[in-house]
Formats: sequence, C-alpha cells, structure tokens
Amino acid sequence: METSTIWKFIFELGQLRRIKHEGIRLIGVPNPESVAEHSLRAAQIGFVLAKMEGYANPAEVATMLVFHDIGECRIGDLHKVAARYVEADEMHAVQDQLAPLEDIGKEIFSLWNQVEEKNTQAGIIAKDADYVEQAATAKEFMEQGFTMAQDWITNTSRAVKTDSAKKLLGDILNMQSTDWWQGLKKIILDQPK
Repeated sequence: METSTIWKFIFELGQLRRIKHEGIRLIGVPNPESVAEHSLRAAQIGFVLAKMEGYANPAEVATMLVFHDIGECRIGDLHKVAARYVEADEMHAVQDQLAPLEDIGKEIFSLWNQVEEKNTQAGIIAKDADYVEQAATAKEFMEQGFTMAQDWITNTSRAVKTDSAKKLLGDILNMQSTDWWQGLKKIILDQPK
C-alpha cells in the first residue's frame, strides 16, 4: 500500500475537527463541539465503561469509538430531524473510505460495524459510551442555560443497555460539570515577608 493512501485517510480524518454536532443547534447552541471532540471523550468514556462492565479489553472499546463517526467525514452530521427527510448511506461511505486501506481498512470496518450493529459486547459498551458522552455534553449545555438539552439526557438514558451506563446516567443530574475542580484550587494565604 502506498503511503499516499494512508495520508489521504489521515487528512480525511482531519475533517472531523471541522464538522460540528448539528442536533444541539436545534436548541440554539451557537458553537457545538466538533465530531472529533465528541469522539475523543467517547473513547475515553468507553475505556472506563468497559472497565466498569468487567470487559477484558477496554482498549478495543476505546478504539471502536475513535473510529465510530468516521463516515461523517463524507456525509456530515445529520441530526434526527434532518434524518427524517434525508437518507444517508453511512455504511457505503465508510466502506468507500476504508477500501483503499486493504487489511487495515477491513479491521477498522469490523470495529465500526460492531458499534453500528451493537452485535458484540464491545459494540454495545461502545454505543453506550457514545450515548453517555452525548449526555455529558447535554448536561454542560444545560448548565449554560440551554434547558432543552435535557432531551438528550432523557433519550440517551432510555437507549443505553449496560448497567454501568444506566448507573452513570442515573446520577448525571445530581452532578455539576464543574464538580471535578472543586477543592483543587490552591489556597494562597497572606504570609509575612
């Protein structure tokens, strides 16, 4: 395989930094996260969720999530309202993307497809991590005054399959997205010189 083939794929993946999650714009969010930002945190959540579920290979789940939205390089991010009217063949887009990568492409496609089909334990965990990330983002937007973002938390809570994702989403409204840094600030006291 030519290195130019790999470079083309790498540069195409860079599109995910430019493509914004569109659904959240329906409630007025002016600058939603990019698909790349979503995929990174989803992969991180996937690793943690896999550990919580006792899955033996959490790195596999994280890798699935790194690639789970690559079709959006070619079809964009269609929110649920647009999807009612527009049909996108994401599988065809992903197959076209990956075909030039030969065996590497086949392996990435297998990972991608497990998330889409939710036909393996890893695929189910990965899809749940995708949903948990969407809920976390929605919670952050709720705290910024976009109260309609609650809809994403409600819908993802209904969609998750794993006990760990259900537990996480059951607790999300009891948290603030800023809780992580509370108590970490260095306290500077006036000290005599």
